[in-house]
Amino acid sequence: MNLELFHTDDYKSLIKDHIFNTISFLLDHDIEFSLAVEVRHVSFEPTLPSHISSSFDDVVLFVIAGYTLESAHLGMDEFFFEAGFGEEGIGSTLTIPLLAIKQIFVDDYPIAINISEPKRKVEKPKINNSMEALLNNPENKKLLKSKK
Repeated sequence: MNLELFHTDDYKSLIKDHIFNTISFLLDHDIEFSLAVEVRHVSFEPTLPSHISSSFDDVVLFVIAGYTLESAHLGMDEFFFEAGFGEEGIGSTLTIPLLAIKQIFVDDYPIAINISEPKRKVEKPKINNSMEALLNNPENKKLLKSKK
């Protein structure tokens, strides 16, 4: 089987909609659930201390129950909730891209599985001046060379 199919934009759109609809259903019915999430894609605000964040595996299971469930809300591309971490109960608001959610569980039952990857954000190079901007385009470099 060709697994590349599950990394196409068509599949990502399909599974993102499925994850969105599943979480929306659970929230609408006030059902507690858990998420297995690729933590490298999660944003924590405020950032967690390193003694807590360094203890995370690549995939972390977040239980959405109690106050965390009450604070949870869903955007078109991301899921948000507040949670406490460590013995100190350090609070943080998590922002999770929907495609970073690998599994959704209710009790011990997996009800949604995702094998696709979120799109990586491409950072644009920082340009300091207009000449640098012109020279960043290889076509412009050719034009400048031909003028000399």
